[in-house]
Amino acid sequence: MLKFSATTRRPLLARHLSNASWLTKGIAILVGSLILALSAQISVPMYPVPMTMQTYAVLIVAALGGWTIGFGAIVAYLLEGAVGLPVFAQGFSTAAFFGPTGGFLFGFLLSGAIAAFAAERGLLRTWGGAVAMLTVAHLSVFVPGIGGLAAFLSLVKGMSFNAALTTAFFSGFVPFIAGTVLKTGLAVLTVRASDRS
Repeated sequence: MLKFSATTRRPLLARHLSNASWLTKGIAILVGSLILALSAQISVPMYPVPMTMQTYAVLIVAALGGWTIGFGAIVAYLLEGAVGLPVFAQGFSTAAFFGPTGGFLFGFLLSGAIAAFAAERGLLRTWGGAVAMLTVAHLSVFVPGIGGLAAFLSLVKGMSFNAALTTAFFSGFVPFIAGTVLKTGLAVLTVRASDRS
């Protein structure tokens, strides 16, 4: 079994910024949150959930930044939206947490945690590991995403929960399957390319 030292198995940014000041790390976290905000604006309008490049950005930011920078950037991004900055898709901010996309926003935390954990443990340093872990990380966005969308449809639109869950699955997951495969593949290529840096 391959073994990596604590230094060589760490994500790219974590390696390069390991001795940096907290100010430098804080700037890196803000840059990561900006990448997430910009990726939200690359979208295909769909109802009730738009298709964006955010999940790709979540994967690479977490995988390259690890816990401190990568996961920190995701938390910072969500906090920016929570205080009213228009960082979410279609220029939304705080209200997005209570709409049909709210569960997906919380799903970014789960996805980022899985990608950051995998990166910190050296699980992305092979093609097989990167494909497996980033696929799991990407799919995890849909767990709270579909749940949140079902709750929204049930509470706001008055659907029965079973009907809402079925509708959420077919409108909040099925249309995104092809995009999920493509963005996961791009994330794998990005992370594996960075591993040679």
